[in-house]
Amino acid sequence: MVQTPIDPNSPDNAIETRDLRKVYRGRRGTKVALDGVSLAVPRGSFFGLLGPNGAGKSTFINILAGLVIKSGGQACVWGRDIDRAPREAKAAIGVVPQELNLDPFFTPRELLEVQAGMYGVPKAERRTMEILEAVGLADKAEAYARTLSGGMRRRLLVAKAMVHNPPVLVLDEPTAGVDIELRQSLWAYVKQLNAAGTTIVLTTHYLEEAEELCDRIAIINHGRVVACEDKRTLLGRLDSKALVLAVTGPLETVPEALVPFAPEIRPDGRLVVRYKPSEMPVAAILDAVAAAGLRVADLSTEETDLEDIFLQLTSSRMP
Repeated sequence: MVQTPIDPNSPDNAIETRDLRKVYRGRRGTKVALDGVSLAVPRGSFFGLLGPNGAGKSTFINILAGLVIKSGGQACVWGRDIDRAPREAKAAIGVVPQELNLDPFFTPRELLEVQAGMYGVPKAERRTMEILEAVGLADKAEAYARTLSGGMRRRLLVAKAMVHNPPVLVLDEPTAGVDIELRQSLWAYVKQLNAAGTTIVLTTHYLEEAEELCDRIAIINHGRVVACEDKRTLLGRLDSKALVLAVTGPLETVPEALVPFAPEIRPDGRLVVRYKPSEMPVAAILDAVAAAGLRVADLSTEETDLEDIFLQLTSSRMP
């Protein structure tokens, strides 16, 4: 496995931005892509950057990577200001883009060698085959990129981003179009990188992935940060649970005693009652169920998940 040595003098935050702004100006007017984004990504964290399409995630990443010029604010990567020390900042970050932008007539080995050369990695220090082995592409080292499957190309992009051994790795929708088996192997490798000290920043539309992998999550909407918290704190924002009841006998309508709880009947006949634990104990619901003359065969609770939080925070329209 490719490991990132941890410098004892490393900054506390792998990425830090203050009031970061980006405004695109054109014939059709102006578009504010980032509107005062202030974020801190702790060193060694697995950080999720989430938001709907057009929220500003890719713009944020491209500014850090030196591909887009910011309109205002400050941004640092691994303690290096992207304006004052652009070369050092770029050397500290590896970006896996959404697009499969690979030269079809190059082999994986050639692509990694070229990428290493662009970052000034001496030939004696290059780890081309080690990286290809880590992403499961050693046996495809001499195959043309155009012959690789979509999942293999995606892993090759990860390999390209790691040739200069950056302490920060940004994954922009890395599992889009990747089948489940390859997705699992990709995450296994990324988890190893994170365990070895690499800071991971992930953008994804698969919210279940972010919930499983990330320890801290930021949500951007309309170019603004609407949440940036520890995952557990974020998931605790909604004081809401669902009590799912399987009752004996058919249930076609909601009993009158349960109407105040606004329950719903699922297609499988289960009764779902949503409640706020801070305001209503489960016992009160079960008492109402008993008063309705229903016999419970089975019951379970469903916790709030990241999708619920995401929808609540991003449902507002553009101001």
